[in-house]
Amino acid sequence: MKYLLSLFAAVLLISCSTQKSQSKYSTIEYEAGACFGFCPIYKMTIQADRTTVLEAEHFNFSKGTSKDEFSKPREGTFTTTIKEADYNKLVALLDGLDVKNLQDKYGSRNVTDLPTSFLRIKFADGTSKNTEDYGKRGSEKLIKVYQFFEDLKTNQQWTKVK
Repeated sequence: MKYLLSLFAAVLLISCSTQKSQSKYSTIEYEAGACFGFCPIYKMTIQADRTTVLEAEHFNFSKGTSKDEFSKPREGTFTTTIKEADYNKLVALLDGLDVKNLQDKYGSRNVTDLPTSFLRIKFADGTSKNTEDYGKRGSEKLIKVYQFFEDLKTNQQWTKVK
């Protein structure tokens, strides 16, 4: 009986430790658009398994800024697996936003030289939410999410694929 109970406990522990927690977000996509300056232009797509693609256009990795950057080829496509702690932090930031209740559009187009950001979330339940933010100032919590994506470009190990 002791052995049977021990075997049952071991199986239970193994099954609990091998279950992966399911993210409520199946895809998290952030896109930063151009401005009339040197704003980074890129799109980052993060899957629930933390695999990530960064499509970098201009002003993402260059030290100097020059309008000549636009005549150069795009910076490239990069991949990585986001560190688990960083992914969990991103999920916590998104949870704090109450993503499903975000406005569809933020910002006023009275000024014509500001960048536009797009946050596109696909949920595990099949629904999605798309938010456009002209000027990247939709709310204090959104600004933190945008900065988090900016930081991911420099605090992860990216591999250039093309």
